[in-house]
Amino acid sequence: MGLAAILVSGTDTAVGKTKITCDLARALMQRSIRVGVMKPVETGCEATGAQLAPADALALRAASGCQAPLETICPYRYRAQLAPAAAAEADRTAAPDFGVIRNCFAILADAHEIVLVEGAGGLAVPITWEKSYADLALELNLKLILVIGNRLGCINSAVLSFEYGDRRGLRLGGYILNDADPQSTLARETNAGSLRRLLRADCLGEVGYRQSLTAESVDRIASLSRR
Repeated sequence: MGLAAILVSGTDTAVGKTKITCDLARALMQRSIRVGVMKPVETGCEATGAQLAPADALALRAASGCQAPLETICPYRYRAQLAPAAAAEADRTAAPDFGVIRNCFAILADAHEIVLVEGAGGLAVPITWEKSYADLALELNLKLILVIGNRLGCINSAVLSFEYGDRRGLRLGGYILNDADPQSTLARETNAGSLRRLLRADCLGEVGYRQSLTAESVDRIASLSRR
């Protein structure tokens, strides 16, 4: 691959990971870059006939133009809206197999210049009871981009996430501060400055509510992801 693969993780659920990943995939595709996307495990899926429909994975595929089968993009799907390891137990079905995920990733990596892997929740969320998304990032050599939901309480979550990632030996790419909620608050107005003081990681962009990544942010992400 000409470009490295990226894990888009978050400080929590509902911080805008799927939206940001779709924005990035769409922008890269428009630059004639072959973009592969992956949501290794999606929980909270709704049944469509005999199948479970992974809404996030479908959005990623549409945004990127990735032609890989959905089974490659999202090999594991569960009904229960829980962490993957817990969702597998709640659904009374098999837990994700890292070997299967690695094989799917390899297929995408062989056919694309960049692969965007969207996580679930944060880095410590268990895919199995033995391995988390941090372990996945290490196994697949993914560079971390952390989406921070710009709201009260995000500073603690962001600092802890990066400290955990650094301690685990992840390749830290930077963060995107995303206004996931419509209302403006004092916290939302001051978090950007606070994070710049507290984090050693680079700010790759600040995204307003229902706005998209800027061309400058896409340039920075594409630049940092090059091997």
